Amino acid sequence: MFTGIVAAVGQITQVTPLGSEPEAGVRVAIDAGGLPLDRAKLGDSIAIQGACMTVVALHERSFEVDISRESLNRTSGLDQPGEVNLEHALRLGDSLDGHLVSGHVDGVGGVTAFDAVGESVDLRIIVPAHLSKYLAYKGSITVNGVSLTVNQVIDQEEGSEIYINLIPHTVQVTSLRNLDVGASVNLEVDMIARYVERMMR
Repeated sequence: MFTGIVAAVGQITQVTPLGSEPEAGVRVAIDAGGLPLDRAKLGDSIAIQGACMTVVALHERSFEVDISRESLNRTSGLDQPGEVNLEHALRLGDSLDGHLVSGHVDGVGGVTAFDAVGESVDLRIIVPAHLSKYLAYKGSITVNGVSLTVNQVIDQEEGSEIYINLIPHTVQVTSLRNLDVGASVNLEVDMIARYVERMMR
C-alpha cells in the first residue's frame, strides 16, 4: 500500500531486455534521487510512476526492478530513461497524507491541457471509458503515483475528461512538471470507489 505522496523524484538510467523474445520484460536501473534507501531491502515494494515494483538489486544510491511485458503494456514511462516519482510502501503507523493507493495501475490516460493559471497549473486528462464510473467531483485519483483531487468530470464518448488543479509545490517536487499535451500518464482510481461499485452491482 502507498499514499500517493511522492517521496522523491528519481531517474531511470538503464533499461535492459530480459530476453530476446517479444514477450520478454526488462530490468530497469533507477537512480533513487532523494529517496532514502537505508530502509530498503531486497524484495521490498517501491512505487515507480504509480506502479508497484519489487526491488531485485540494491546499491548505495540506486536500485533495480524487473518489469514484465504485461506491466509494460499496461503502463507508461517505465521502459525508457527519464524522471520518475518514487514512494516507499506504507508502514503501519505512517501518516496517510494522500489516500490509500495500491500501486496497481488501472489504465493509461492522455493529457489534454497543462496550462499555468495564476500560481497553479490546470491539468486535464482523458480517462479511459472503463474507468469513468469511478470518477467523482472532489474524489481522489492517482496520476503517475501522485494523489490528486478531481475538480471536475466531463463525460465524453471516448471516456471522461477530468480537471485537476496542481499547486506549485506539487509541480516542483514531482515528475508531473515534465507533462505536456499528448503525454501518457498512469492512472489508479480510488479503491473505495471500486468496492462501492462492486457492492452496488
